[in-house]
Amino acid sequence: MEPLGFIIVSNHMNRILSTLVGTVFVSMSLTTQTQFARSEKLTITPYRFENAKKEMVEAELGRLKVPENRLKKNGKEIEVAFVRFKSTSPNPGAPIIYLAGGPGGSGVDSAKGARYELFMAMRKFGDVIAYEQRGTGMAKPNLGCLNSLDLPLDKPLTRDALAARAIDRVQGCAEFWAKQGVDVSAYNTNESADDIDDLRKALGIKKIRLWGISYGTHLGMATIRRHGIGVESAVLAGVEGMDDTLKLPANTDALLGELNRRAKSDPKVSKKVPDLLTLIKSVLGNLETKPATIEVTDPRTKKKVSMVIGKFDLQYIVGAASGNNEAQSAFPKMFYEMSKGNYSSLGSYLYGIRKQRTPSIMTVAMDCSSGATAERKKLIAKQARTALLGDAINAPFPDICKAIGSPDLGDHFKRPVKSDVPVLFVSGTLDGRTPVSNAAAAARGFENYSHLIIDGAGHSDPLFLSSPKIAETMSAFFQGKKLPEVINIEMDRPFEFVSL
Repeated sequence: MEPLGFIIVSNHMNRILSTLVGTVFVSMSLTTQTQFARSEKLTITPYRFENAKKEMVEAELGRLKVPENRLKKNGKEIEVAFVRFKSTSPNPGAPIIYLAGGPGGSGVDSAKGARYELFMAMRKFGDVIAYEQRGTGMAKPNLGCLNSLDLPLDKPLTRDALAARAIDRVQGCAEFWAKQGVDVSAYNTNESADDIDDLRKALGIKKIRLWGISYGTHLGMATIRRHGIGVESAVLAGVEGMDDTLKLPANTDALLGELNRRAKSDPKVSKKVPDLLTLIKSVLGNLETKPATIEVTDPRTKKKVSMVIGKFDLQYIVGAASGNNEAQSAFPKMFYEMSKGNYSSLGSYLYGIRKQRTPSIMTVAMDCSSGATAERKKLIAKQARTALLGDAINAPFPDICKAIGSPDLGDHFKRPVKSDVPVLFVSGTLDGRTPVSNAAAAARGFENYSHLIIDGAGHSDPLFLSSPKIAETMSAFFQGKKLPEVINIEMDRPFEFVSL
């Protein structure tokens, strides 16, 4: 699960916006259309894929009709979609299906951005399929919401205020989609896992390989549990276990503790910031006692507006950035400046949080249906009482679930997956969202696994792109080579803090 603010922080700090849309070939002969048709429910047509750099590659666009709700007999159908990059091997292995994170991320958009070269490189092992999960991207329907949270600027943000506004906006969006005939309860990870197996069958393939990140690992493990006989192997990066949807506050404390350790060992940083944790506590305390008024520029109107920020504003944005290496590297400088009363470096991000778009119904429904066990909820509540960021990393979940009434899949769903499917887990030591411990716990259920741990890597792109050894390890894994149980590597460019 990603908090609403994660998207804002990622967009601002990574500046990775993959919004270009590929162009379908519109002129095809009847013969070609027939050649690419596989079944009544599956259509595949030639597709010219264009990445964010406007580089083009020939591919195929597929659409598959699947039941919206398999618990309803004779129910309606929806469409999932995918772009398939054909293998460059004369003797390709099982296709590799990429599962995006979020939930709500687009597999096709992932292939357009910084991971494009990795997608292309994996073609030497088999077809690579950038998959659009139900309710996302080019799937039909795409359950996006057009409204925004539009939180007030004249008072500090609170967890309750964020939850109340999110519930209101999501409820309105859910009602819109319900009027279009959408069964929101059908958007859950079990149904999505069944979609993947339906795609395998429609393509006439005996085995597939899975390649997932973040929520995509959650979906990948659900697919292995439900349809493991059709899964040859899986690469799962930034692991979200079956009961990891709601994050543990202790994990963000552990991340901040590790950043503090690194800051203390950096002579340039420690000179001005001898203890990062003490500094963070001080700034949070100041904002709790006396909220600050800052001036920011509205990116739409270009006009200056005033905004009042408080303790939760900062807790929320730090929680959202807890997996972002670029943001983490700026923490000492950012908190040092804020301790002097200068909040300008965070102004645009905090403003973006207030004005962010309402999350898609697919995002909310997937996370709410995965839910958390009562035991985990109790642990979160206990840790939040003393954690530096409280429970901000989860906000506005689980409160937002009230907006859609999506049924929880139950504790049976949340139990650890046990399988003999070979898995390569990938983790970063500075990933505060899906820490190393998540993968270590999930690995206990797999008879055949290897765990690649990248020192200094955060969430998202660093789990794939921070060292050529990552692609090398993935390649060896897809070739069926025996790997050590644990592989420790470092990023090409070691993590370092921004100069103060």
